[in-house]
Amino acid sequence: MFKGHGRSVFSGVAIGPVYAFERVSAPARHVPVLDEATELSRFHTAKETAASQLRALYEKTRREIGEDEAMIIDVQMMMLDDGDYNDAVEEGIRGGSGADAAVAAAGRQFSEFFASLDDPYMKARAADVRDVSQRLSDILCGREGVPALTEPMVLVADDLTPSETVALDKNNILAFVTRQGSANSHTAILARIMNIPSLVQADVPSGEKLHGRMIAVDGFTGEYFLDPDEATVARLREKRRADTEQRRALDAVRGLPSVTKSGRQVRLYANIGGPEDVPAVLFNDAEGVGLFRSEFLYLGRDDYPSEDEQFEAYRKAAEQMGGKPVIIRTLDIGADKKADYFGLAREENPALGFRAIRICLERPELFKTQLRAIYRASAYGKVAVMFPMIISADETKRALALAAEARAELAARGIVVDEIERGVMIETPAAVMVSAELAKLVDFFSVGTNDLTQYTLAIDRQNEQLDKFYDPHHPAVLEMLRVIAQNAHAAGIWAGICGELAADAELTDTFLKMGYDELSVSPPFILELRKRIRDSAV
Repeated sequence: MFKGHGRSVFSGVAIGPVYAFERVSAPARHVPVLDEATELSRFHTAKETAASQLRALYEKTRREIGEDEAMIIDVQMMMLDDGDYNDAVEEGIRGGSGADAAVAAAGRQFSEFFASLDDPYMKARAADVRDVSQRLSDILCGREGVPALTEPMVLVADDLTPSETVALDKNNILAFVTRQGSANSHTAILARIMNIPSLVQADVPSGEKLHGRMIAVDGFTGEYFLDPDEATVARLREKRRADTEQRRALDAVRGLPSVTKSGRQVRLYANIGGPEDVPAVLFNDAEGVGLFRSEFLYLGRDDYPSEDEQFEAYRKAAEQMGGKPVIIRTLDIGADKKADYFGLAREENPALGFRAIRICLERPELFKTQLRAIYRASAYGKVAVMFPMIISADETKRALALAAEARAELAARGIVVDEIERGVMIETPAAVMVSAELAKLVDFFSVGTNDLTQYTLAIDRQNEQLDKFYDPHHPAVLEMLRVIAQNAHAAGIWAGICGELAADAELTDTFLKMGYDELSVSPPFILELRKRIRDSAV
């Protein structure tokens, strides 16, 4: 028996034979190509074939998994038509490369850009580029995609693209084990939606004959066992039985209100990075979106997104949520999230630098473009807006004034929209100290506990050397949280938490006692947190 490890992206236990998926690689042609017109034609034909495949895959995903989940494939179709990507491929062909080599080069260029970003969510977007490039490359080189499994097996691979994941027959997939991948990838999200135990970054030996060997996967510990012995199999089967009972208990709270035994009700919302994440929000039964990280619309590109581009993303999320709240955080560029075209100067301490609302207030036209898009999207659902990194009432008043200007500009264009809820994020000790004053200006507070903790403790949360000092349960942090909720309620507005701390089960009762009205967490934590709330006597 061989015991290995990976990173779990969905818990559960699976035991069965291995299907070792290895892509058959055909080298792309890097020799000079004389017939440029032929190579351009090959590329455009491959694009048409890829589009046809993706349309069929969209229908399969919509039919077998769900319409919202199929939006991931819709994103793939849009990326296939991305102007910058297509220009890069065509420039490569005009420079003398074959179509397959040009696709490979463009795929590397764009995926490496995303992978170089500090934000884990944006790193995971590199998979979308690789997915499109892999599909085009397979078509150009005549390679087959993922196999059609005819019996239940554990799929072991270097990595899987999102489209490969949904193309598989989920009834014959016991588990995914990949040597690469990330917990934030679309593939990981789909695995969670399909309730399939999954490990990424697993140390599965390569070069060995794996196909057909028995494997046991423990998605709770991140362990796997090749050729497991009888004792290991028996232990994991018992673990699977207990997990099945636990899942039934969580399914039992699906669709129920998030209310304690004493009648205290809390709204459970989810955090997303874009409309492609909404399927996971709906699958996990969130009551709304508490944090739409709009800055991801600005990353991974060469210029600012237009008002119409932003409007489409916000509209899509609002429509998919079907009238449930969608709270959009305005642009939070800076610190660990950078875009070269913003022209931001290098800073010694970017976490304390020119970022978020500071950029927006100094560049009002940029800010109003986003605000107009948000207001327009509000006609398609229940949209709200919140401003990040606020430290004063003056900043809040200036942001609200610009929002009023944006709304007036829409009216001048004949686009009349209703007023929406407007809130501020409480992420700095300064905002905590003036929260009583801020509460008189806005409709709600949302606490970003990640930044609030780092600024309160003077600890860079990105510095791994300081992990042992970083304590989100620190009495000073908890006291600030108490003051925020108290000042919000004194002014008659509601208060929520959208940082990672919102999912901390050890603090659920504490937050309930403080009076928090809303908790917004990653989609997979929704049902577990709801059960915790419903079991609470607070």
